[in-house]
Order: sequence, then C-alpha cells, then structure tokens
Amino acid sequence: MHFRACIGLLLFLSACATSTPDSGTRGTRSQRRTHLQRAAKLPWTDGGRCVVREAAQFWPVLMEKCYRTLDHDRLEFHDTTGRCAVASADAAAVGIGFCVLAAPEIAVGAVIVLGVVVVGVAIKEALDAYELRHAYPEEAGTSRGTKVASREAEAQRKPKLKPKPSGQDWFPPVPPGPLDRVRHPECKPRRVNHRGGNDPHNKCADKIPNNSFPGWDVFVNGKNFDALQLATRTLWEVKTDNFDTYSDFLKGRVLSDQVAKMRSEREIARACGFDFRVGVRSEAHKEALGEQAPDLSDLIVVMDWC
Repeated sequence: MHFRACIGLLLFLSACATSTPDSGTRGTRSQRRTHLQRAAKLPWTDGGRCVVREAAQFWPVLMEKCYRTLDHDRLEFHDTTGRCAVASADAAAVGIGFCVLAAPEIAVGAVIVLGVVVVGVAIKEALDAYELRHAYPEEAGTSRGTKVASREAEAQRKPKLKPKPSGQDWFPPVPPGPLDRVRHPECKPRRVNHRGGNDPHNKCADKIPNNSFPGWDVFVNGKNFDALQLATRTLWEVKTDNFDTYSDFLKGRVLSDQVAKMRSEREIARACGFDFRVGVRSEAHKEALGEQAPDLSDLIVVMDWC
C-alpha cells in the first residue's frame, strides 16, 4: 500500500486549500471538533474510537490511521472531480475510497452512505462533551451538579432570525462551529418539558438514536422540537399518527398540514445552523409525504425504533 505518498499529496492540497489555522490550544480544539463533526456522518465499526483518538491530527492523517475501521459495506465512493485518478498514481493502489475521503474537501456526491447513520458512541460522547462544555455551559453545569453563571447577559439581544434557504446535499463541507451561532439567544437550544397529552409520541421522540436530551423537548428559535442530536446538530420532529388507517380524504388533509409545518420547521432549524429530520411510523407515510413534497423526501426517516 502506498498510503504515505498519497498522504503527502493530500496534506499539500490541504495546506493550499485552507487558511492558516489558529495557533495554540484553541486552534487544536477547533480542528478536533471539525474532524469529529465530519466523521460523525460516516459509519464506523469501532464506534468511532479511532477517530476520537486521532481527531487532533490533520484530516488526511486521521483517515490514514482510521480508514480500515470504516464500515465499507455501507459506503459508495465516486471520484466526481477526477482528482484521485489524475493527481496521484498511487490512488489506484491505495483505493478510490481512501483518496476521496482523505481529500481536503469532500465533493458533493463523492461519498454515499447506505442507510441511516447512527453516530459512533465514542464520537457522540466526545461531541456532546465539547458542545455542553463550550457552547451550553448551563447544561454542563447542571450535568455536573454545579452552578454555572449564565452567559445570557453577554449575548446581544437580536430579533428572531429570518430563515435563509439552503441547497445542501447529504455530505456538505463542514459548517462553521456552533459557537458562531449560539451568540444569538434564539439559537441556543434549551431543554423544556414535553408538551403533555401524548405519551406514545414522547416515547418515540425520546428513543431517537443519539438523542442528547431524552425526556425533554428542545426549544430553538421560537419553536419546540421533539429531539436534538448534538453530535450532528440535527433537530427532530416525529409523526406518530396512524396514517395508514386514514381515509383518502383525511390523508390528503393530514399531508397538506404536515408538509406546511415541515417546511416551516426546516427553515427555523436551518436559520440557526441545524439540520432537520422528521420521523414517521410507516413506509407508506414516508412515501406519501415524499410524493406531496419531493424537496422534503430526504428529511423523512421511518422510525424502526418506535
């Protein structure tokens, strides 16, 4: 295997493609968080332990050390830019997958994951710890049983953010860190009580994989969401109605109402830099929503845990 030759080339491309990182511990922490967020979108056979251990390295070096711990059966790679075929004769020996993943930037459509990614346990724990410690100190203080002074007074009061449209695909470049957005009070997630009266609904929300706050709703940008995955910055809503038993007339009414709400909730989430997903109980419900609103089809997940 010619990993070293390919690594050298990719490190050179990385240096050319990125600005000079912050020096010292702060820069290292930022790079570590960025790498963890990037790796959280991939399936790992070791729960992400290798990624957590090597997260402070440059991304190509991290991939060199951890590439073998990926679940390769769930990954498809496409050299959409031709960089791997042209830039290095070692690409064929190393493998197209490694070359695509180790590149400084992942081109849209270059990496396709089959099935829903459940964030590796080690990655989730590392990201949750970082988010709670650096972005949401009040939550971290509560979990440690200590009192942490609120940063609310430091945040500049601003009106509710207006949503901005975004055309991102599954594997976009890593977004800016959460600290850039939580300065807006509206964007800082807050744990709030579940809205009462629907225990089955709340139980489905609590069981969402990698739910960071089971037992609670999450209030963001003026809206109660059913769950939050801190590791991937994803807000969730769940639909637990028995859609398959409805009459055609009732299905039409329900779909129209749900599509309108989903579009509004998606934009509220995106305005604060969060991804958005919706869980439904049946494949028929998912397909009906996708037909009604093709722009939302990629956001809908059948809840096999509920």
